[in-house]
Amino acid sequence: MTETLPIHPLTRDAFAPFGDVIEADPARRRLINNGTTERFHALAEAVMLGRADRLIFNIFRGQARTFPHVIDMMERHPFGSQSFVPLSGRPFLVAVSKDEDGVPSRPQIFLAQAHQGVNYFANCWHHPLMALGQTSDFLVVDRDNPQDNLVEFFFETPYMIEDPHL
Repeated sequence: MTETLPIHPLTRDAFAPFGDVIEADPARRRLINNGTTERFHALAEAVMLGRADRLIFNIFRGQARTFPHVIDMMERHPFGSQSFVPLSGRPFLVAVSKDEDGVPSRPQIFLAQAHQGVNYFANCWHHPLMALGQTSDFLVVDRDNPQDNLVEFFFETPYMIEDPHL
């Protein structure tokens, strides 16, 4: 029997075991450029482990998911963090799992608002990009050299996500 997963709001505290929420945080605000620019400093840290590869900036164009949506797999990147920042002004879904003896646990689903991005920690189980409503662009920062930085896991019994009703 397929379990339907609830969708939770994306908050810093709820997402902390999996990575960083990237959003303007007043506690990290600094004025620069003679007071004409607000800088929200050090919201996340890009991490590379292992060989000294390079960090790259990408644009991923994600097709909108249809609902109900099946979560039948998770992936992780053992040698680097991976961040997603929406560029199209649209919310998106984030699915993450804790690691249980090398495999992902029951996924947790978060609704990221259009002003929020995420930075997955290295080795964090997560589902591939889930754009909502229409095709959307995301700025993605990750480690160049994906051939040894991707592990996939497929669930025997998939999970289900209902329509987030935006």
